[in-house]
Amino acid sequence: MGFFFDLTNNLNSLSTELMWIIMLVFCFASILIFLRLFGYVGIFIYSALAVIAANIQVLKTVDFFYSPEPVALGTILFASTFLCTDILSEYFGKEKARMNILIGFCAFLFMTLLMVITIGFKPSSEDWVQDSLTNVFTPMTRFFIASMIAYLVSQYFDVWLFNYIRGITSQKYLWLRNNLSTILSSFVDNTVFSIFAWILLNPDPLSLYKVITIYILGTYVIRIIIAFLDTPFIYVAKFFIKKTNEPI
Repeated sequence: MGFFFDLTNNLNSLSTELMWIIMLVFCFASILIFLRLFGYVGIFIYSALAVIAANIQVLKTVDFFYSPEPVALGTILFASTFLCTDILSEYFGKEKARMNILIGFCAFLFMTLLMVITIGFKPSSEDWVQDSLTNVFTPMTRFFIASMIAYLVSQYFDVWLFNYIRGITSQKYLWLRNNLSTILSSFVDNTVFSIFAWILLNPDPLSLYKVITIYILGTYVIRIIIAFLDTPFIYVAKFFIKKTNEPI
């Protein structure tokens, strides 16, 4: 059937936990590669791709050891965008980090509108992809709005907190501002999205207790682990910056 078909079949034979590790390493390594190839513009490119891909990935659920219920993918990709803003804040300045947020937002908005228009074309009688595209790219309005609000609020909070800690510690303790800003920003992201998606915009609102225990805290432990695991990468990123991409 082809290389990629065979590859996905082989990957399906691996455990979810091992696939999680592979995805984590792939994403963090890709950030460094994009940084090396294109400088801070590479971080912009990665972030735009990550935001789009994460919002597609989140539609798929898998069985994971820590949860009795299926868990949505997308956590690693979403979390990796915080590493992007932290790298930009640390080595290129907070204005570049804020620009990265807007680029990611606009990229996902553009992709969504483009695919809605694409689906709007009447398919031919021989078309076989319309239903699949509709299922993947026609967003539920409340999830789309909740996702975009959570993205903007949590990312801007991450940039602000990272730089605030950087200032009060006289630019020391990179590991502290990286971990603390990412951990707290991830909590903001989970909280804002869950409250909007499952309570404020939900025609049949869930109880606050259920939203907190399942949707806010359900994946938060994983996001804390990712925050700690990305720490070496923000240190190593310095060595992937070309001299033509002068850090601040």
